[in-house]
Amino acid sequence: MTWVKICGITNLEDALTAVEAGADALGFVFYEKSPRNVDPEAAGEIAARLPVQLEKVGVFVNESFEHMESVARDVGLTAIQLHMEMPPLGEKQQEMKPTEKLKRYIVLPVRHFFDEEGRFDSFAMSAREDETDKWVSAFFLDSGTPEKVGGTGRTFDWQAAVPVAEVIQRAGFSLVVAGGLTPTNVAEAIRVLTPWGVDVSSGVELKPGKKDPEKVRAFVAAVRQAERVA
Repeated sequence: MTWVKICGITNLEDALTAVEAGADALGFVFYEKSPRNVDPEAAGEIAARLPVQLEKVGVFVNESFEHMESVARDVGLTAIQLHMEMPPLGEKQQEMKPTEKLKRYIVLPVRHFFDEEGRFDSFAMSAREDETDKWVSAFFLDSGTPEKVGGTGRTFDWQAAVPVAEVIQRAGFSLVVAGGLTPTNVAEAIRVLTPWGVDVSSGVELKPGKKDPEKVRAFVAAVRQAERVA
């Protein structure tokens, strides 16, 4: 069954709507520049009202694992999601030695993988050599930019990204697709990229930070329908 995450939760009403619709995970954005940014205290109050089995994911941008794990403890998160820029070829990414028992999702901007031939293959190899599989639960492919790391409302070219998705999956990692997903296009994204999960934020909103209940329900229903016809 495809894992479904509704991201950018800022209030209890939207959180409960997503739970009722059948979401597997909710995302809380802890990035001050985001219109969906939520205070950790407020997020903790929401998280305390949610089912125990629901994944509660903290979304961060270029933060240290020490900081993310501190917020996770305060809020009651079960997972952390890190948006990060890939380093130039030949340079190592930041040292990642988390200590808390949290699921960890790493978001990779798709644009990197169309710049230089073979770039992702070399990253995947170094990830394996560094035993990345021991601490990464999944890799997200997203359409973020340096100016707007998430919630762009724009899709990327799914067909062009098939080789990238295949490299992730061949390396043994779970793949999550994000960026511009909506109730009307998520089935096609699933058909083309066959991901383990999907992540939506702006595609189910009335406005930034406020969800549209009908779109949330339609999104989850579209994912489940896509599974039935696969």
